[in-house]
Amino acid sequence: MENTVLFAFLLTLFAGLATGVGGILGFFIKKRNLITLSLGLGFSAGVMIYVSFAEIITKAEESLVIVLGDSLGSWLALISFFAGIALAFIVDWSLPETINQDELQIETDQDNSRICSQKLHRIGIFTAIAIAIHNFPEGLATFMAGLSEPALGISIAVAIAIHNIPEGIAVSIPIYNATGSKKKAFLYSALSGLSEPLGAILGYTLLRSLFNELTFGILFALVAGIMIYISFDELLPAAREYGKGHITILGVTLGMLVMAVSLQML
Repeated sequence: MENTVLFAFLLTLFAGLATGVGGILGFFIKKRNLITLSLGLGFSAGVMIYVSFAEIITKAEESLVIVLGDSLGSWLALISFFAGIALAFIVDWSLPETINQDELQIETDQDNSRICSQKLHRIGIFTAIAIAIHNFPEGLATFMAGLSEPALGISIAVAIAIHNIPEGIAVSIPIYNATGSKKKAFLYSALSGLSEPLGAILGYTLLRSLFNELTFGILFALVAGIMIYISFDELLPAAREYGKGHITILGVTLGMLVMAVSLQML
């Protein structure tokens, strides 16, 4: 059990550290990279959407049916799934408008020169705070997947890591342009991502004594809902914004295909 917990934590740490990778990429990003960014965001959304509906919610329902029977177990899985969506929405909605991810844009052209350094620095810090807050449920999602199904945990960790890279870029660009310090830009990006393993630790610590088929089923259904919200509210809109033509749907399809094939091979 200890080895499984350590493995799940390391997966979560890996996903969180990808934000720091995005922070480094923020030093070099050009407009021509945005098509690749769109493809990657679409790919990540495809992975998360497919695995949520094809695997996670199914396993959640199976666990709840074992404890509560067919009817009640299925209903609780359904309720928990939509509760996960609601939880993610509440966390997103509770963020001040100035740091809500939907309101933040990555500036990659000469318009940056018209924004004062103080404002850029503030935007970068607020972005880091927003990312740190919403990374908590992502950390729990990755950790729970790794704890119950290592192969599934790896797939989710990779998908979330892809999702975290542009978040790191969103933190890095304004801070780097404001201060000229790569060290500060990377530090803020990395720290915002480390809230992901922190969320996993807190979730496991609080729920460890209550961990059984019932709590596993509820948590897994919640996680599926959270991942669906992240995919449709954050990943897909961002992918459409940065992409051209059918780049986004290509990424989504590739993500689903890779996830489907990997699940068949388990």
